[in-house]
This record gives sequence, C-alpha cells and structure tokens, in this order.
Amino acid sequence: MAWQGWPAPGLWVSGCGLLLLAFILLLTPRGCRARLGLRGLLMTRSRRLLFRIGYSLYTRTWLGYLFYRQQLRRARNRYPKGHSKTQPRLFNGVKVLPIPVLSDNYSYLIIDTQARLAVVVDPSDPRAVQASIEKEGVTLVAILCTHKHWDHSGGNRDLSRRHRDCRVYGSPQDGIPYLTHPLCHQDVVSVGRLQIRALATPGHTQGHLVYLLDGEPYRGPSCLFSGDLLFLSGCGRTFEGTAETMLSSLDTVLGLGDDTLLWPGHEYAEENLGFAGVVEPENLAREKKMQWVQRQRMERKSTCPSTLGEERTYNPFLRTHCLALQEALGPGPGPTGDDGCSRAQLLEELRRLKDMHKSK
Repeated sequence: MAWQGWPAPGLWVSGCGLLLLAFILLLTPRGCRARLGLRGLLMTRSRRLLFRIGYSLYTRTWLGYLFYRQQLRRARNRYPKGHSKTQPRLFNGVKVLPIPVLSDNYSYLIIDTQARLAVVVDPSDPRAVQASIEKEGVTLVAILCTHKHWDHSGGNRDLSRRHRDCRVYGSPQDGIPYLTHPLCHQDVVSVGRLQIRALATPGHTQGHLVYLLDGEPYRGPSCLFSGDLLFLSGCGRTFEGTAETMLSSLDTVLGLGDDTLLWPGHEYAEENLGFAGVVEPENLAREKKMQWVQRQRMERKSTCPSTLGEERTYNPFLRTHCLALQEALGPGPGPTGDDGCSRAQLLEELRRLKDMHKSK
C-alpha cells in the first residue's frame, strides 16, 4: 500500500519548535521592523513546514486515501458524464481513448483493436475505466501508473481484483498501490502490437515515470503519456526533488520527436496558457493556441492531445534555453546561460511566478 505510517517524528518536533520560537519572538520587546521581518520569515517557513506535513499525510497515511475517496464522490456527483468531452484517436489498429475522471484528471485506455487487448494509464476512477472497457469490448491486461498520488493510482485495487490477469506496472521507488511488476528506466511493456517504454522522470515524485507508446509498429505518431510531469503549456510541481531534477526530466521529454502526441494527466490548458501569456505576451504561437483552447473549453471539450513540437513554441517550462524567455523574465537569481544550473534557476523562478499567478 502507499501509506507506511505517520510522518517522520522530526517533522512534528520541527513544527512544534518553530511555533514556539515564533511565539517567543513575537512577544519579545524588540524593534517593530525586526519583529515584522522575523514574522514574515517565520510565516514563510511555517507554510513550507505545514505543506511538508500535509503532503506526508497525503502520501504515507490512510488520510490520503480518505481524501481521494471524497474527491471521487464529489466529482461523480458534479460530473456524472465526466468533466470534459473527449474524442478517441485511431491509428492503424491502435486506439487511444481519453477518459475524463475526477475534476480535471485524465486516464487513458490504449487498445490493440485487432487483439482486443487494452492497457490503462493512471486509472483514477475504476468505475469510469470499467465502463469504457465494457463499451469497447476489450480485455484489460495492464495498468501503467505514472506515480503514487491517489488521483493517478486510486483505481489500481478495484481493477486488478476485477481483472485477475491484469498486471500493475510502475516504479518501485514510488510506493505504487498494488504494484506487481516494477519498471526501471527504458523498460518496455509489450501488449499485442503495443510497445510502451517507461522513462524515469523524477521531480514531481521520486519515482515518477512517463510512458512512450512507440508509433513504429502501427505506422503512426508516438504517444507520450506524461502523468504530472508535463501538461499543455505547463509542468508539474516539484514535490520530491529539486529544480535540477525536474529540468533533467523535462529534457528527457525534449529529446523526443516533434510529432509525438502529448497526453497529459490533467486538463490545465487554459490556466497554463494564461500564465504563459504573462511571461511571453508577444508569443504568437501561444496566442493562437489560447484562442483554440478557449473555443474548446466553452463547449467543455478536451484539449488533448497537443504535440511536443507545439509545446516547444509556447510552453515556458520547455523554453528555459530560449533567449526570448530569459529576456522576458529579466534579471533572475543567477546567470541565464545554457548551463544546467542557470536553466534550473530559471525553471524555479517560473514555478514561483506560476504559483503567484494562480493565487490571484
């Protein structure tokens, strides 16, 4: 199971000590300016500590599962037919079917239409996934999990119990619920004509994987199922790594072909493109894509997939090497050359600005 007990005692000790220190400092008769500065510093550190405690509770205890179940119930009531209208893609005997789940997640059913065999990526809602399996008349033989978070792995138990021969794949470093077949970087899962390669992309979580469906066997475009690494015009938060780690994972994706289809784990397109317009307001590719996305979302239509070629033109998190983006952000926390350290700093600054933009 994903939970392994309560957070490390050190977190609780640190939290109590920080709160006690804040109380003492605020009561000590010092200069007002000093107290305000210390108060701001303590508030920032307190927020970070509280987030670490909350994240640990979500990922390592039964409280995370209860939170996921509540999300699931609310989403089923609010979106009985899914949060978005999706369209399958068919390529010479291979079908990719996006399944809208929870409030903005996507699961994906990948089907070998000749063998009638299917693989599902990140089955958040087992009921929605099972309905798609029955509608398509296929046999589920594998679950591919990008990472451990419940909104991506919550359906593993029910589906693996219902489909007895179904294998659950994922990283052994990530605590995937009901994992049966651990995968490492560059491992390949074969199901009928489907050849799916796992790529290690840590950062969002320590063991995050993305899955690349090879287009060569069916003479079509390759498909990248990116989980919470990469979204349309965005990227995932770095919960269990550093900016350098996330940058390396994004560079792994940048090494794939421009015609690779991007199937992300969430419907974040409109929000992400809005932020991209803040950092690169003169980017015409972003403006054109935003107009299309807004038309799609007015009718609650999905914006998946985009292509990696498109993403290179407007996704700021894939453009840290571009002079135009560096100039748009102005002087940063360090030099903005082509070396890995400076690009990581730029990525970190983008993340900070994105969080500020979202909070407005």
